Amino acid sequence: MRRSLLLAGSLGVFGCSSPPPATHHERPGRGDELVSRGEDIFFNETFGGNGRTCSTCHRAERNFTIDAVFAATLPPDDPLFIAERRPSLRKNFEQPAFMRGLGLILENQDGFEDLENNFNLRGVPHTLALRTSVDSPAGPRTGWAGDGSPGDGSLRSFAVGAVIQHFPKTLHRIAGVDFRLPSDDELNALEAFLLSLGRQEDLNLPLPLKGAVAQRGQEIFLDDTLGKCNICHLNAGANAVLGGQFVGNANFNTGVEDLPDQAADLLGELIGHTVPPDDGFGTPGDGTFNTPPLVEAADTGPFFHNGAIDTIEGAVAFYDGDTFNNSPAGKVLASFDPNGVGIRLDATEIVAVAAFLRVINTLENIGVTLKLFDDLLQRRVKHRFIQRRLDQALAETRDAIRVLDGGGLHPEAITHLRRTETLAARAAQSHFARRRNMGVAVVELKKARRLIVQEENP
Repeated sequence: MRRSLLLAGSLGVFGCSSPPPATHHERPGRGDELVSRGEDIFFNETFGGNGRTCSTCHRAERNFTIDAVFAATLPPDDPLFIAERRPSLRKNFEQPAFMRGLGLILENQDGFEDLENNFNLRGVPHTLALRTSVDSPAGPRTGWAGDGSPGDGSLRSFAVGAVIQHFPKTLHRIAGVDFRLPSDDELNALEAFLLSLGRQEDLNLPLPLKGAVAQRGQEIFLDDTLGKCNICHLNAGANAVLGGQFVGNANFNTGVEDLPDQAADLLGELIGHTVPPDDGFGTPGDGTFNTPPLVEAADTGPFFHNGAIDTIEGAVAFYDGDTFNNSPAGKVLASFDPNGVGIRLDATEIVAVAAFLRVINTLENIGVTLKLFDDLLQRRVKHRFIQRRLDQALAETRDAIRVLDGGGLHPEAITHLRRTETLAARAAQSHFARRRNMGVAVVELKKARRLIVQEENP
């Protein structure tokens, strides 16, 4: 039985060394048949249900998540909107106004007994860097509250729960009628594919960054007497060090549900539909939510389980506010501070931390794109996946541009990234000049990276 790990006990001494992750897995190779099969299942398998696949909500071109802006680009017959077309799912399967307006998906985390009243509206968590963010001594953590899967909480159970929750033809949810459950072989393949996505290990901070504002943001992030970010997001990941002990992915009550004027509540008032509070982990919930990795944060907003904050600057500012500092997590931080302070940052310090998060997100975008191009140039990609890899490279480059530009950071690097964008688009559209365009794009990406971080072997 899984147990919630609350920030209610001693944090111990701040400033611990960075121990290894709680659990290690062998990294599957790009050509691994199990990973390839999992990819096919993830993108194409409907499990005999309503037409949705895993990629209906976890879109590769949107960093394996989805938001309202992206949803607005989809055609009316996209499986995401199945509740608007299928009479048997029209009520209590989704809340279309909240999905289209805020990118919130209906979840019955506490069971299917009272569909009218017993539900949550949550954003779609990305599935990147799961290898670094699922394990904890208290059990696997999936989804926004560590309760994203039934049973043992594992990624295999996560897939089973997703089929039952999101794939049925009717709300009776009868296996063999409304959907079929994944086989053991399919679950093995899905798990392998999910673990292959994104970073395979955490960063080793500090990084030799070149931008003055991002440098200062990194200092604040790592300062356990000021930003205090590294306590719960060790090396900007999803793992925590509490009481001097590495505890992996942990749950905290940070008070997000208590924020005033949340978009979902305001929309609910406008359309006359009350949004029930989300009680977090467990049944009944204990009010806690688990910690997401921050390396991927800047281009995977909105932020928090309910999409309460749109910008990375706003997400950082949340921890400076009364709602967090009056929460159980904030009070514990304050109790260990010599001045009794939880987190207090000035506006420029908030911007600096956000700049740091934008920069490490961009470096991840660049690293992923370089790996994609390298795999393609070295012919390590199965033919049926080539176009998907090219499209992902283009999306990652555009994310890098958007993330830097949104913070007014590294304009010269943006110039090289825009050149990469053009080259990546040409590579995706033309087979004959593909290798040449990718080769030049690699050069531009490396130029952009050298403007952002000092490299030992440029």
